[in-house]
Amino acid sequence: MPRSRKTATKALIGGGATLSGFYGFLVGEALLARRAIGTTDDRPPSPDGVYGDDLPGRPIRVLVLGDSAAVGYGVDRADATPSALIGLGLAHVADAPVEMQCRAVVGARTFDLNGQIDLDPHWHPDVAVIVVGINDLTHQVTPRASARMLAEVVRRLVAEDCAVVVGTCPDLGTVQPILQPLRSIARRLSRSLARKQTISVVEAGGRAVSLGDLLGPLFAEKRELMFGADHFHPSATGYANMVSVLIPAVAASLRQKQVKVEYAGHSRDLTSVADAAAVSVRHPGTQVVRDAGPGGRFASVLRRRRTS
Repeated sequence: MPRSRKTATKALIGGGATLSGFYGFLVGEALLARRAIGTTDDRPPSPDGVYGDDLPGRPIRVLVLGDSAAVGYGVDRADATPSALIGLGLAHVADAPVEMQCRAVVGARTFDLNGQIDLDPHWHPDVAVIVVGINDLTHQVTPRASARMLAEVVRRLVAEDCAVVVGTCPDLGTVQPILQPLRSIARRLSRSLARKQTISVVEAGGRAVSLGDLLGPLFAEKRELMFGADHFHPSATGYANMVSVLIPAVAASLRQKQVKVEYAGHSRDLTSVADAAAVSVRHPGTQVVRDAGPGGRFASVLRRRRTS
């Protein structure tokens, strides 16, 4: 960190610049932001069920885990939730029925994911979609600890023959109800968490999708369309945008699982997992998947093709 920035950071959070003081400041400011935003425990109508039930074959089972972004907080129709959008989109792409089950909880942290899995141990998913991380940042959970817990969840699911797709932490620095200087701190922390999540997920055998700039240029340019009534959570259109980068990763994970080979994406250039994570944070919708090379030490970066 440049000296000027380090000095500014110390002045911002107190002369000691201790980790506890840093998080105390962050949590205090976050509480003020939450009051301005206003949140409840309300959930949209349940999206659980079979999509594309007129299609042939055994339903693909998809489990959705995570926090309010995975729930679809703020929408008032089941068919506008991320789970329903994933079900409809995947049924179309796979030409097969898709059985969705959403166990995500508003306010959930990474620590809560194992409990969400345990809600129905007899229902075995083919693929799990996870969106989590924001609440870790406002509850004094360091990015390192959060990513470590996420890796444990991914390893557990992979060991149970379940493919895993993780949408990494969004960039909170673009959310206007979060005021400065919290916004700058939130941006650095959320990007740090996204990088560490990517590394942990890929090394544990899952597939990471960068959502880091999902709240960026598109949301800034079309704020009234992309944000919900609280100006913090996405609107139905915003959630659809998020799902649009998750569905290709879910479909690719299922194909990889079925044929036991790596995804043949637009690029097969290999890089270290850490470098791949850094790339994914800068480019929204990027997929990072571990390569089948020696020891699984390398990764493929699959860039999303931009459309006009």
